[in-house]
Amino acid sequence: MLHTLSHSPWQCDIEGLLRMLSEGDDLLLIQDGVLTAIEGSRFVEILNNAPIKVSALKEDVDARGLGGQISTKIDVVSYTDFVNLAVEHASQMSW
Repeated sequence: MLHTLSHSPWQCDIEGLLRMLSEGDDLLLIQDGVLTAIEGSRFVEILNNAPIKVSALKEDVDARGLGGQISTKIDVVSYTDFVNLAVEHASQMSW
């Protein structure tokens, strides 16, 4: 399943999101969700301990001026990669 997080990690239920994740799922951080990927954030460690791959949309990272602040543990991806993730996963969940 592809999960997309579009809200700030301080304004969503991260624990609920974690309960819904399964091994092999992908989480794409978009819009204000990219704040979750800031280096040193407790959220980066929480997500890296989950059995999933975490990515952040480059355009949203750049729009928020966070280019140099994203953890190296998070893949920064393009819109093309976003489309590929959507094609790869038959179902999606938005947070």
